[in-house]
Amino acid sequence: MLAKVVSFGLKGVDGYKIDIETDVSNGLPHFEIVGLADAAIKESKERVRSAIKNNAFEYPTKRITVNLAPADMKKEGAVYDLGIAVAILSCNEENGIKNEKDFAYLGELSFDGTVKKIKGVMPLLISARNLGFKKFIIPEQNCQEASFISGIEVYGVKSLTQTVKFLRGEEEISPVQPCRFEDITSKQNYQLDFSHVKGQRMAKRALEIAAAGGHNLLMIGPPGSGKSMLAKCFPTILPDLTFEEALEVTKIHSIAGELDLKQGIVCTRPFRSPHHTASTVSLTGGGSNSKPGEISLAHNGVLFLDEFPEYSRSTIETLRQPLEDGVITVARSNATITYPANFTLIASMNPCPCGNYGSKDRECKCSPAQITKYLSKLSGPIMDRIDIHIEVENVTYDQLKSQVEEESSSVIKARVDRARAIQLERFKNDKIFSNSKMTAMQTKKYCNLDSEGEMLLKNAFERLKLSARAHDRLLRVARTIADLEGEQNILARHIAEAISYRSLDRKYF
Repeated sequence: MLAKVVSFGLKGVDGYKIDIETDVSNGLPHFEIVGLADAAIKESKERVRSAIKNNAFEYPTKRITVNLAPADMKKEGAVYDLGIAVAILSCNEENGIKNEKDFAYLGELSFDGTVKKIKGVMPLLISARNLGFKKFIIPEQNCQEASFISGIEVYGVKSLTQTVKFLRGEEEISPVQPCRFEDITSKQNYQLDFSHVKGQRMAKRALEIAAAGGHNLLMIGPPGSGKSMLAKCFPTILPDLTFEEALEVTKIHSIAGELDLKQGIVCTRPFRSPHHTASTVSLTGGGSNSKPGEISLAHNGVLFLDEFPEYSRSTIETLRQPLEDGVITVARSNATITYPANFTLIASMNPCPCGNYGSKDRECKCSPAQITKYLSKLSGPIMDRIDIHIEVENVTYDQLKSQVEEESSSVIKARVDRARAIQLERFKNDKIFSNSKMTAMQTKKYCNLDSEGEMLLKNAFERLKLSARAHDRLLRVARTIADLEGEQNILARHIAEAISYRSLDRKYF
């Protein structure tokens, strides 16, 4: 007898339909799964067999063949267990399952029939909904994640027995109740705040500009000057996630298995800080399981790379595509996958291996050759893609002990939100959301200068030997500074401040 049910597989962050075609026929007892299945799927026959038997259902002692169609696409993971088990049981009319085709099935089975949680539920359900599917049976542990997807009916099950009883009509299961994103995005509590950072006025100003325009930023300073703390405070002044952005981030974290299932959705901007020993694959994603890497997990948030030159040269160069295009394409022998990677890069580094080069009160022990070798890992193309370079000096004792109350993150964020609102209005027809994403044509349109500003920019371009890309990025930073002041036009002082954030090109590079 033949039975067919529907499940879904993942390719990158998108799902695609999988038909689980099951044939139970006379012959020597045998269980075979075909259709380019990986090892985890091949092993599902043992999980399915044990689950059926241990839940007191009759396991057919016949020839069982399961085809996962389309047969030419590689399938991975244990997400098809529940669908395979339901299809096998549907082949026996005595089990009384008649409406198995009404649902799509997602879930891994344990030997005792428990339906275990799986990764990637949100992208799978969103893709299935877009293909016209409306009813789903999934693990109960994944229900909170599914509750944020509108327009579908989702039923959470604990076991194979409960699933069969539901399909027979012997047990009622209420569909997952929808959740509103606004209900869980009340005021976010962060452990750090800019009010905790003493001094560092210039660095705070640069971070505010970076947040307001979505600009990438590099901090250069000696050890202990507060670069890491400043970077960790940065998310507290970023605009709140919209629901659409939250869905994008949640899809990626769900696929990677890093989603908090109790909350079901990511409601704060990600902050990822991989160690400098991280491999290129761990940052870019891919590998045997085609998982998203740190670059994609930082999508719509912050990627903080501390001790920037300590990363391998090849790892640093992989940032070129995501910094320019907002995506990362991972090409492997069996597949090419593109992951979203639209993040703000915050990088930090010492001015030299010992960290004291340029210090007013400490002696640098590095030779010129050592300094050159240390900085040579940061190529010109990478530096061009970082809009703001800022020096971070050591905090003095008087600054550290000062009783003057520092500006809080909420006050800075209010200014950032106002600047972002101006940009949203400016780009409402351009499909971008911040100044940093302007194309060359948009930069020319929205970044007009007066004669004084043009003269300043020309002098900076010639003296600092800027590239065309750095020239455009400098204009975008100036546009953001003007937005923070509520100015419609870019003035000479805005250009002057933007130029001050490129002066490290001459000093170090």
